Amino acid sequence: MAMLEIRDLEVNYGAINAIKKISFDVNQGEVIALIGANGAGKTTTLHTITGLLKAKSGSVMFEGKDILKMAPHKIVQMGMAHVPEGRRIFQQLSVYKNLTLGAFTRKDKKEIEQSLSMVYEKFPRLEERSKQIAGTLSGGEQQMLAMGRALMSNPKIILMDEPSMGLSPLFVGEVFKIIEEIKASGTTVLLVEQNAKKALEIADRAYVLETGRISLSGSAKDLMNDDSVKKAYLGE
Repeated sequence: MAMLEIRDLEVNYGAINAIKKISFDVNQGEVIALIGANGAGKTTTLHTITGLLKAKSGSVMFEGKDILKMAPHKIVQMGMAHVPEGRRIFQQLSVYKNLTLGAFTRKDKKEIEQSLSMVYEKFPRLEERSKQIAGTLSGGEQQMLAMGRALMSNPKIILMDEPSMGLSPLFVGEVFKIIEEIKASGTTVLLVEQNAKKALEIADRAYVLETGRISLSGSAKDLMNDDSVKKAYLGE
């Protein structure tokens, strides 16, 4: 059984049929990339999985449980974290406060401290700036904070929405290195990413979303060599 099973998911935005009965799986320990043009429905898919949007029909099974009608905070408690597009950090709060808010569903103080140490180890810059107001960080540092905050919930799976968007090439490299580290530590990743080349380099498998439908799927390596993918998303 896959860790996450999406079956015949259909989502409407007002009168628009944004997601048209898509099905895909995410297995334990994989990095799965969801690639596609702007407006293809990638963010809508993530928002529906995490309970921020309501589906018209279909099912989202997480570890064998249908979470489609579950409240977002309950989904977090089950072990799913979301790094949203545009980071959505708490701009007026300190870096430290942002991180501890990531652990809001957890009770064990000792375990929370251990997670904080782990996040500081992965992102030394966040430790250096722990007292700094989050809104004063650079774009790349804010992205690291959003990722660190997600890790504070001790998730089994992290959904990341455009983590490299608007970042300098140096930070893009760092962000992808961290995604690989997250995978190496055993956490599953579902990655939505505009930078298809980078996403396919680190993913195990990938799905191509076009106007709300999955048009292609396969191993990341196969998709990287697919002529239509090269032309549409890899600029070749």
